[in-house]
Amino acid sequence: MAPEPPPPRASYRTTGSTCLHPLSELLGIPLDQVNFVACQLFALLAALWFRLYLHPAKSSSAVRHAFATILGTYFVIFCFGWYSVHLFVLVLVCYGIMVTASVSSIHRPLMIITQKITTLAFQVHDGLGRRAEDLSAEQHRLAVKVKPSFLEYLSYLLNFMSVIAGPCNHFKDYVAFIEGRHTHMKLLEVNGKHKDFHSLPEPSPTGAVMHKLCVTLVSLLLFLTLTKTFPVTCLAEDWFVQKADFLTRLCYLYVVMQASKPKYYFAWTLADAVNNAAGFGFSGMDKDGRCCWDLLSNLNIWKIETATSFKMYLENWNIQTAAWLKCVCYERVPWCPTVLTFILSALWHGVYPGYYFTFLTGVLVTLAARAVRNNCRHHFLSSKALKCVYDLVTWAVTQLAVSYTVAPFVMLAAEPALSLYTSMYFYLHIISLLVILFLPIKPQAHLQRQPQTANSVNKKKTD
Repeated sequence: MAPEPPPPRASYRTTGSTCLHPLSELLGIPLDQVNFVACQLFALLAALWFRLYLHPAKSSSAVRHAFATILGTYFVIFCFGWYSVHLFVLVLVCYGIMVTASVSSIHRPLMIITQKITTLAFQVHDGLGRRAEDLSAEQHRLAVKVKPSFLEYLSYLLNFMSVIAGPCNHFKDYVAFIEGRHTHMKLLEVNGKHKDFHSLPEPSPTGAVMHKLCVTLVSLLLFLTLTKTFPVTCLAEDWFVQKADFLTRLCYLYVVMQASKPKYYFAWTLADAVNNAAGFGFSGMDKDGRCCWDLLSNLNIWKIETATSFKMYLENWNIQTAAWLKCVCYERVPWCPTVLTFILSALWHGVYPGYYFTFLTGVLVTLAARAVRNNCRHHFLSSKALKCVYDLVTWAVTQLAVSYTVAPFVMLAAEPALSLYTSMYFYLHIISLLVILFLPIKPQAHLQRQPQTANSVNKKKTD
């Protein structure tokens, strides 16, 4: 009798390194996710070494730029293999455009690339192609008035701290960090009235890093338990779509969407900790004199989970992407900034139909929530009891509305998203449309989009 063939090994798919495949099989986790976590953990150790042994007081900016770029390039190749050629070609082509294009149009050919490239393109455009009096205070602060060198450009885009998982950051902040000016620059911006900040010792990120690593560990444990217990695929199963009553669907949708969050909390908080460990991310001191390390933070978990409005939720979820959208779209388009910003966000995320279901639904919900808030909130501010009731109700409504809106984003495909919305009777779409049609919408004064002269910016700093 012929011997039985050995059982097939677990299949894996990755374009990157396969050296961690045994660990992937042991843990039962896809190899690309294992490679991602391995790179981020190694980046954390490298960031500590970078801060201690390549400190600006010990090493030149060129050495720091070069090390950050080389290690970041290796991470990209390790995770993506030959697919990384796509990224490198785009980076090089865009630099060629940046050094040859007219400063008056430099931001236009780069819009199709990534957050950092488009952010840098617009900030070079602000610094070299626009008058100071036409810029808002934030645009004036972040404007880049000298085109970056090739090494600075590569380091900004490919540095090991953010090349794998971000977050996006501003070019001026990054260069100041590499050159050792980051801490004093932030103290001057945020705490400029305190004249003795130059005598303060360099703030240590150790406390912030340890706190974020604890959050990362808890998020990982929740991902390995809660996320696997309530997978998003449940929302497409027959019992949910066909048999469950509406209230059960509503509650279960909320639970599943809550269970999908830990992977984002894990990835973004770990990325934030990596940058902090390298000494990047200091944002100034609070009113109690404590150092803040949230310049690059991508989320505020407490504010997300206690959000009492759709706006508050979005402002604390994927914060750096929201800042990018504000920088390149919301502040610059002449009409319908909310709608166009949601559309740009969908296009940037990719081609999955679920993204477009989510962001187009988000437009309706945002406009409806704004109308309800403007017309109703002031009626509940007369007493603490009424305000408490208002906050409780708006918290519940916000959490359910977010769950309904973002479900297609996680499901990705069109068929399960349509099946879900059909089983929910498109209730939030219908309610949002009715609110928009029948409640008056007060025009918003986009104060942040108004130009502010350089003189007024300087005056604010000296007041």
